[in-house]
Amino acid sequence: MNETGTTATRKKFTVAARLKSFSYAMQGIGFVLRTQHNAWLHLLATLGVIMLALFLGFTPDDWRWLVVAMAIVWFAETINTAMEYLCDVVSPHYAEAVKRAKDIAAGAVLISAVAALVVGVLTFLPYLKQVS
Repeated sequence: MNETGTTATRKKFTVAARLKSFSYAMQGIGFVLRTQHNAWLHLLATLGVIMLALFLGFTPDDWRWLVVAMAIVWFAETINTAMEYLCDVVSPHYAEAVKRAKDIAAGAVLISAVAALVVGVLTFLPYLKQVS
């Protein structure tokens, strides 16, 4: 037994193993982008926000807000996709509890997107007032 009380063996840390792990994560992100139409909307919004913030000359403090807001939306979208796929495996036929779990996960994406929109408006507004 190891120090956690299990008999599982620990894998040795190697750069190759870390790169392989990174590759799996990138495959997951690629899958989300290939299969989820909302991910494309998030991608367009992300690119639009980045281009406009660059054009307006955002300060590092303002970039921090934008990066956190965008990351939270992407996190919610990827977790929502994972939840949907896991639910479909666990319960391939319709189940009210699975529907609710999927709806709640989708609600988390909506909450994060609305919060990101508010952060974006509050962050962009002073810059846009200066331009006009």
